[in-house]
Amino acid sequence: MKLRDLFVSGALMFSLIASGALAADADKAKKQAEIRKVTQAALADFYKAEPKLKADVAKAPGYAVFSTYGMSFLIGGAGGKGLVHDNKTNKDTFMHQAQGSVGLQAGIAENRTLIIFNTAAALNQFVEKGWGAEAGGNVGAAVEGKGASGGAGGSIISNANTYTLTRTGLQAGVALAGTKFWKDKDLN
Repeated sequence: MKLRDLFVSGALMFSLIASGALAADADKAKKQAEIRKVTQAALADFYKAEPKLKADVAKAPGYAVFSTYGMSFLIGGAGGKGLVHDNKTNKDTFMHQAQGSVGLQAGIAENRTLIIFNTAAALNQFVEKGWGAEAGGNVGAAVEGKGASGGAGGSIISNANTYTLTRTGLQAGVALAGTKFWKDKDLN
C-alpha cells in the first residue's frame, strides 16, 4: 500500500510540474507572438513614414525594433521591449530597453525605435553588449499614431542607423541620454 501511495504521489507531482512547464511555454510563446506583432506594426509605420526604409531593412544584416513608454521632466526615464532580427539566420532575439536622460525636457510618450545594422558584427555586438548614448533635441506630438515630430541629435550605436517615431504623447526638450539594451532571459 505504501509503495502505491508513493507512486501515486510521484505521478501527481510529475504531472503538476509538467503542466506548469507547459503553461510557462504557452505564456512564453504568447509574449513572443505579441512582440512580433508589435514589431510588424512598427515596421509598417516606419515604412509609411519613410518608404526607403523597407529596402534598407531588407538588405541589412539585421534590424531591431523597440516599443518604449516613458516620461520626463528635467530627468526622464523610459523602458520597453523589442526584438533583434538577423536577416541571414532569420533568428529573433528578444530584448529589453531602458533609458535615462537629463536636460531641459518634459513630456510623456510612447515611441517606436528602429535600428538598422550596417554590419553583421554590429548586430552581434548589439545583441551581446547592447547599449547606446544619445544627445540632442526633439519636439514631438502624436495621438493614435498620427502626429509630427522634429529634432536633431545623434546616437552612438556603431555601424547602425537609428530612427524614432512618436506613437502617442507629447515631448519636447534637449537632453543627454543613456540607453541600455539586454537580452530577455525569459523569452529567448
